[in-house]
Amino acid sequence: MGVQCGKNGEVENHLELGKKLLAAGQLADALSHFHAAVDEDPKNYMAYYRRATVYLAMGKSKSALPDLSSVVELKPDFTSARLQRGNLLLKQGKLDEAEEDFKKVLKSSPSAKEEADARTQLIKCDQMQRLLVQTHREFNNEDYKTATAQLDTLLETCVWDVTLRELRAECYIQLGELGKAISDLKAATKLKNDNTAAFYKISTIYYKLGDHEMSLNEIRECLKLDPDHKQCFSHYKQVKKLNKQIMSAEELIGEEKYTDAISKYESVMKTEPNVPYYTMQAKERVCHCLSKNQQAHEAIETCTEVLKSDPHNVNVLKDRAEAYLLDEQYHEAVRDYETAQEQNESDPQVKEGLERAQRLLKQSQKRDYYKILGVKRNAQKKEIIKAYRKQAQQWHPDNFQDEEEKKKAEQKFIDIASAKEVLTDPEMRRKFDEGQDPLDPENQQGGDNGGHHFHRGWNSWQGFNPFGSGSFNFKFQHN
Repeated sequence: MGVQCGKNGEVENHLELGKKLLAAGQLADALSHFHAAVDEDPKNYMAYYRRATVYLAMGKSKSALPDLSSVVELKPDFTSARLQRGNLLLKQGKLDEAEEDFKKVLKSSPSAKEEADARTQLIKCDQMQRLLVQTHREFNNEDYKTATAQLDTLLETCVWDVTLRELRAECYIQLGELGKAISDLKAATKLKNDNTAAFYKISTIYYKLGDHEMSLNEIRECLKLDPDHKQCFSHYKQVKKLNKQIMSAEELIGEEKYTDAISKYESVMKTEPNVPYYTMQAKERVCHCLSKNQQAHEAIETCTEVLKSDPHNVNVLKDRAEAYLLDEQYHEAVRDYETAQEQNESDPQVKEGLERAQRLLKQSQKRDYYKILGVKRNAQKKEIIKAYRKQAQQWHPDNFQDEEEKKKAEQKFIDIASAKEVLTDPEMRRKFDEGQDPLDPENQQGGDNGGHHFHRGWNSWQGFNPFGSGSFNFKFQHN
């Protein structure tokens, strides 16, 4: 008998100390004493009730519910515990069980406040049950907008109901509000242990949105819970493969290996042909690579295809504008940069690109040294010199006898020599590519061209041999 008294004394001490610590807000220490009380006497309903109170104060309703159930089993007329359990069950959406608790409270000689609370919650249970029936009817009739509104109301009361959150997520998916669907599904993963289905669905939504990295993260969470989950493992392999290809392609772009990057993005389109986002993303990056690789015609074609679906894509507009510049379509380049600027006025690349395109357009209406020699803007020095020699030989004034033709040839010859001077000098060519004519007096300061002096008269070329070094070999006859 003494042992029993000693045991009861220990339990009471733990309960008393725990109560004081709870009042002082020292929840962890209070919980420790209530754990000890339960361990000492598993039949002590008050030990369970006190521990449930701490769990609720800590926001751990899942842990509180079993303790409240233990209280009700040990002391069925403990109305306070039954009322609290009913409230938790209502929040979990277990409407029938909650209703049963509230009815039993009313039959257990409750206090006036407990009776009022129980009656209020019974009415709430009835309302929720009626609304739930309506919601399922609207959902089955595919009226997802109405069903969503009703689910909003249900979840104001049944805040911890996993099924309702998953149902609302499905409504959001049908309505195309995928961000909201993800939010509900993430809540469902926290409310229900081992919720592999929710992780799988979140991953597939991210995948369809084009966020392959987030999709990969979520599917890994599914496999942590169940490494043998068939759906999750199959999806994981697909996402991992696609993610690896995209990351590899971007690394190649960073290394300026544009041809290899194009090939890698073509593989991306083959890996995932059924999700439009990845096809368009791949084509957008191929457009960028072609433009950077100075494949103007191919870049314009691919960029235009992307812009048909996404006409305000600033990155693609910039890439196509650069391709137009390479292809000497200056009006089109200006137009693309202006469209890009309408979408993003603060982009410094757009501002710089537009100014450059406008300069080149203005320049194209004057002398174009590339056109004079018949070479592309990306021509190498060796190619420029070869073209120059060919043009100089063709237009040398000694080849013409008619006075008018000779004068025309002299001017043409001077332009050819000017083009060669500008395009074989790195600094002068850079200025020309930026839209300035380094031989235009308007662009010079005090007539000085950074050490280059060019005089536009035929006589200035006498004594110059465009085909080699040494003295000038041609003789000119002037009548």
